[in-house]
Amino acid sequence: MSAERRLGLLLLLGATLAWSTAGLFARAITLDTPTVIMWRGWAGAMGLAVLLALTRGRAGLADFARLGRAGRVYALSSGLGMLFFVGALKSTSIAHVAIIYATLPFVAAGLGWLILREAPGTGALVAAVVALAGSAIMVGLGHEGGLAGDLMSFGMVLTMAALILISRARPALPALAAGIVSALLAAAVCLPFATTEGLTLRELSLTAAFGLVNSSLAFALFIFGARRVSPVETALMGALEVPVTPLWVWLVFDEMPGPATLAGGALVLAAVVGHILWSARRGESRGP
Repeated sequence: MSAERRLGLLLLLGATLAWSTAGLFARAITLDTPTVIMWRGWAGAMGLAVLLALTRGRAGLADFARLGRAGRVYALSSGLGMLFFVGALKSTSIAHVAIIYATLPFVAAGLGWLILREAPGTGALVAAVVALAGSAIMVGLGHEGGLAGDLMSFGMVLTMAALILISRARPALPALAAGIVSALLAAAVCLPFATTEGLTLRELSLTAAFGLVNSSLAFALFIFGARRVSPVETALMGALEVPVTPLWVWLVFDEMPGPATLAGGALVLAAVVGHILWSARRGESRGP
């Protein structure tokens, strides 16, 4: 395994861990969906702006001018994904969001083959199938979800696949600038519908943390990691979010995952870790 690919996988792992806190924040925050998205968007944009200033300095301002068509599509996809993401968490069960999100490796692999002509390897596809099976076992196939939330979850999958493909096809894309635009776009869309009802210091602090951890940090790690590995591997690393999400809830709310969650989560972890180890060993056997 090359150092570049190893770095990409580590960055994506960090992004997945940051994104996996979404269910935790969604449960802890009692505000309505538009208000949550608005404050999360503003906090996320501020965090990314600080990161852009630290990494690019004054040159970061020029990144907004060179977004181009790919950057605008990236920003629009990211903004829509943010709306779908928080909306789905508030409109359907976290279990349904998780299992629908587990289809991302298939969607990313298919679009990567159609658009980028990157044929996914057999090992990656097998790992994706195992990860999906583990997700199905973990969350079950109950009827506790809502149709609107389920549709938004699938919309989130499509926008996430778009981000993966654009990051892979345009590694020089000023993604931090695009991320700032997308966060502000989502906040602006929700501004007319947001309220101040129930907006306490605790709720405001939680929504700010939601934006900084689940948006700024996760997005930054994702954009630097996704350009270093294939689309299907990027999506496969994202599948780790499925078993990790209930772990946060267990640690904070003392809700012990059931046998199905533990068994399904073990399958997802085995699929991802197994694929990474197998591909690394395969690369070593081929030699430099």
